[in-house]
Amino acid sequence: MNKKYLILIALIGVLSFSCKEDPASKVNKNNLELAKKRDNDLKYNSPVMKFEVTEHDFGNIDEGDVVETVFKFKNTGKSELIISKAKASCGCTIPQWPKKPVMPGEESEIKVKFNSRGKPNKQQKQITLTTNTTKGKEILIIKAFVNPMKK
Repeated sequence: MNKKYLILIALIGVLSFSCKEDPASKVNKNNLELAKKRDNDLKYNSPVMKFEVTEHDFGNIDEGDVVETVFKFKNTGKSELIISKAKASCGCTIPQWPKKPVMPGEESEIKVKFNSRGKPNKQQKQITLTTNTTKGKEILIIKAFVNPMKK
């Protein structure tokens, strides 16, 4: 029983002496200013993807149809735009994106192909672009109503 009290008293002593230092005093003011400048530069000098549209509806299509659309965009930002990855929410949807940087003021496009085989009824697929924009991700949507194949 005495050992428990000794351990408890020792623990209270350690905790009471270790919490007296102010964590804010450890912040390096120069690093804080550098971080603010970096964040400001990113906010005002980063690339911006300006799409004509971010959603496309193919309307009614027949099961088995392979349809394609193009999402056109422009880099309206102040630095080169890099799309490092484009991932669809389903293997039936295949995006193609520019592998080279898109310079400020340049236009480019994302091609999206949708294979409706085995996908009857209402369909909605999402394409997520991983970019170096301030958001870091851009989202495109395709929709269709797939008329089921007659059996």
